Amino acid sequence: MRLTLFLLALVAAVALVPQAPAAQRDSTPIRKVTAPKFGAILVTRGHLALYRWNNEKDKKVHCTGSCAKAWPPLTIAKGTMVAKHVAGVMGTFGEITRPDGTTQVTLDGRPLYTYHGDTATKILCDGVDGWFVVRVH
Repeated sequence: MRLTLFLLALVAAVALVPQAPAAQRDSTPIRKVTAPKFGAILVTRGHLALYRWNNEKDKKVHCTGSCAKAWPPLTIAKGTMVAKHVAGVMGTFGEITRPDGTTQVTLDGRPLYTYHGDTATKILCDGVDGWFVVRVH
C-alpha cells in the first residue's frame, strides 16, 4: 500500500514539473517591401530596412560592441527559429549565435542588421563603409 501511494505521489510530482517548450517558429520578423529609390528590400516588423555588411562573408559575426550599437543586429528570442523562407524572397534564412549569446537572423549565412539612425521612412546608410540594404528580387 505504501509503495502504491509512493508511486502515485511520484507520478503526480513528475506530471507537475514544467516541461521545456520545443523550439517555436517565429512569425517571421522579416517582410519584403518596395521602397522608393531602392526597389524590393527586406525590412523588420517595425519597417526598418535590413542591412548586410560586406566584412561578414564568412558566416561569422564581426559587428560587436560599438558597431552593434550603431548597427543593431536583428535578433530573435532563444529557442525561436526563423522561417527558412519568406514569400517572394530568394535565399535561405537562418540563425547564428552572437558572441554575447543572443541569436541573430541571417540570410544565406550573412547576419542581418538595422541602422540606429533609420526610421520607417528614412534609409540613411546604404553604401556607407560596406553596409548595404538587403535588396531582393
